[in-house]
Amino acid sequence: LARLDPVRIGSFHPRDNEDRILLQREDLPELLVKTLIAVEDQHFSSHFGVDPLGILRALLANARSGRMAQGGSTLTQQLVKNFYLSHERSLRRKLNEAIMALLLERRYSKDEILTAYANEIFLGQDRGRAVHGFALASQFYFRRELRDLSPAQIALLVGMIKGPSLYDPRREPQRCLERRQVVLELMRGQGVIGDELYLQAKAAGLEQAETVQSGFNRYPAFLDLVRRQLGEEYREEDLVANGLKILTTLDPQVQQQVEGQIQATLAMLEKRPGSGELECAVVVGSREGGEILALAGGRHALQTGFNRALDARRPIGSLIKPVVYLTALTQGYTLATPVADTALTVTIPGAKDWRPANYDRREHGAVLFQEALAMSYNLSTVRIGMDVGVEQVIANLGRMGIDREFPPYPSFFLGTAELSPWEVARVYQVLATGGFQQPQRAIRAVLTAENTLVQRYGLSVEQRFPAVEVYLLNTALQRVVSHGTARGLARYVAPSLHIAGKTGTTDEMRDSWFAGFSGDRLAVAWIGHDDNTPCGLTGASGALVLWGRIMQQLPLQPLELTEPEGIVWGVAERGERLPFAAQTVPAHVTPVDPAVGPGGEGGSGFWHRLRGWMR
Repeated sequence: LARLDPVRIGSFHPRDNEDRILLQREDLPELLVKTLIAVEDQHFSSHFGVDPLGILRALLANARSGRMAQGGSTLTQQLVKNFYLSHERSLRRKLNEAIMALLLERRYSKDEILTAYANEIFLGQDRGRAVHGFALASQFYFRRELRDLSPAQIALLVGMIKGPSLYDPRREPQRCLERRQVVLELMRGQGVIGDELYLQAKAAGLEQAETVQSGFNRYPAFLDLVRRQLGEEYREEDLVANGLKILTTLDPQVQQQVEGQIQATLAMLEKRPGSGELECAVVVGSREGGEILALAGGRHALQTGFNRALDARRPIGSLIKPVVYLTALTQGYTLATPVADTALTVTIPGAKDWRPANYDRREHGAVLFQEALAMSYNLSTVRIGMDVGVEQVIANLGRMGIDREFPPYPSFFLGTAELSPWEVARVYQVLATGGFQQPQRAIRAVLTAENTLVQRYGLSVEQRFPAVEVYLLNTALQRVVSHGTARGLARYVAPSLHIAGKTGTTDEMRDSWFAGFSGDRLAVAWIGHDDNTPCGLTGASGALVLWGRIMQQLPLQPLELTEPEGIVWGVAERGERLPFAAQTVPAHVTPVDPAVGPGGEGGSGFWHRLRGWMR
């Protein structure tokens, strides 16, 4: 087995928009070091910060031209100018530069000065971001690591020091080639390269530089999340000044599938009359561990700005129902409890009476508890909610990590609460792990520029709900997919995966939601319009399709629910075998011998793994 080095996916730069990749002296290719010295400062190893002969040559050239045409600056002086001084061409600034260079040479070694110069030198502009240092310039212009550059490419970068915009290989290719040729001749003249390498480099073109694409932050929505999580523990100046390396949880292959399926699926859905131009957000994470594998803040992956995955709080519709039903299970309801799915009127003090209705505008009479959830019946859900209490449902949502105020109105049972896809993922993570809350994390570790560990983001869990009741709810959520409103998911993922999930649709089809989890993945998808106009999609016809098409492209493990202690089994009226919490089997249910339920495994799920980690 080979260990692969992490792939760089982006960078954070200061508010002044400078960016760089910090290197150590041993990371600088010797060919680059020798070329720098040959071109910029041939007496670097022997002078003490200033080069008297160089200054004399510059004075003579300036006297002949009648202006400040040359500077005669050493690498040390250039470093001082870039760090501390302006670029003004004046005798006073030049004198200050020389004095500071002398002081710098007394305090730091030649290797330290050379390394600082290689990290600091300005080498181009990437839209609003200044490209500093050879390591970043190598990736920006050639999409290659500095150590992998050819002599021709090194000559090109060193030649750009004189004028990054003047010799930009994409905008000024001919001028860049001429400048590179000057550098190559100096390299040969100083013995840095021989005649054979010189001829090869001279013949090389600029193809790689011409095809480079601007920008390194290929995953702006995910990096937005990383930056926010880092901001909880690090100051902004620490992130951009200390050269920290952040190891993230991003899976580029999953992210690529998410982005690709967003484009294809939205284009397909927009062919439906009345859909308009759709927007979306997707969060994909690991079921156990809370690691975020992919994040899309909108349909345009490279677009920065509003991150819908984190910031778009929208009514979640029926995605709230599992919280209502879990609350009921903790208060003695069972999967076989009969519930009336009939019309009702709710009196609200100081407001009009509320008369909820089912999506199909029909009543379904007496239904079993699990059928009411599977078919997402509103009338029976409101009856259950009114029985257990809206305050208790809101409190349980808070135990799932959504700790803010919500108006305690009965309409809360049908999803008037506004959550972001990120928050929805947090809620369903608690269900997916059997009642445990754990931080959703985009970061695994923080390292220094020298790869010393600063902080590791480990697994942290806290049990928030009883395992028995969450197990019962998850079997009901599997039935949502196998027999209920999400049964269309079978077009995309195999029924043998036993996916658990829930569709969500808001009033007038303004929001389309689906949240679900397999044995190893948890994902949330939202589709709608930014201006809150109807999109013409239900949860099943919109977000479920996007969710399914994404998961169709990923390797998935089946959801094998671990049966906790305290579960007994019985046969309900229709001959269906159902799990129950001990001592809660209804009189109309016939007890049977213990059996493995839907997707059952009996002993290798999250709780068993967790106990193993704690040993």
